[in-house]
Amino acid sequence: MSAFQTRSLVLSISILVFLLGIWEMSIPAKEAVGELTEYEILMGGAAPKAGVPPPSEIFLKAFNELSNPFYDAGPNDKGIGIQIGYSLYRVLTGYGLAALIAIPLGFLIGMSPLMYRALDPFIQVLRPISPLAWMPLALFIIQDSEGSAIFVIFICSIWPMLINTAFGVAGVRKDWVNVAKTHELSVWKTAYLVILPAAAPTILTGMRISIGIAWLVIVAAEMLVGGTGIGYYVWNEWNNLDLTSVIFSILMIGVVGMILDAIFGLLQTRVTYQE
Repeated sequence: MSAFQTRSLVLSISILVFLLGIWEMSIPAKEAVGELTEYEILMGGAAPKAGVPPPSEIFLKAFNELSNPFYDAGPNDKGIGIQIGYSLYRVLTGYGLAALIAIPLGFLIGMSPLMYRALDPFIQVLRPISPLAWMPLALFIIQDSEGSAIFVIFICSIWPMLINTAFGVAGVRKDWVNVAKTHELSVWKTAYLVILPAAAPTILTGMRISIGIAWLVIVAAEMLVGGTGIGYYVWNEWNNLDLTSVIFSILMIGVVGMILDAIFGLLQTRVTYQE
């Protein structure tokens, strides 16, 4: 690790500790509940009021949850690891299906001006539609909440991959393609040996954008369809007015999203040509 990276890491940790300290000190101490009358107990006076928890409570919640993340105590009581696993399954399934269609179709659009002209109106109309707007139609046609959530991930993942693939393929230097023609390479060999390596960084950029969008959308989709997943976990804990669990789950969503982005960032650096 270089000296610059070390200084930036120390600065990041210092800022985090400073902000957590302000947060911890800004939360007032909970007042002890005294002896209540029978009427106050019947009216719910003994129940503690919900409030924003301090970081110490969230850390304790994180320790308890991560100590046993895969427990299963019934439909509404599953560990955070199981909930994230369900979400990742839906994201990766819909994302994989989108990649199987978007990348070959993006190659076709990028290599053929005719196909670009023909398909561009459809792309421009469908691309701005919110993925969640498809959810009612998906539920009606598929009649399965799991399949509907996967379809929503599919529809939100396909556009960044499709557009970036077409842009990367169309931007390959023409003299490289002409060299392939002089060697009498077929269209398939030209696409695999010349165009794919040149367009790979742009394609990976689209895939990286898509995985981020998919992880954003799955949380909202699971809030709608319910059952399992990190989105359902957040909504269920909110219904229980457990803000400690809500904030903990929000942080877990951010951590998983950061890991997914880092994986694709690493892949992107591997395929980027460096002089």
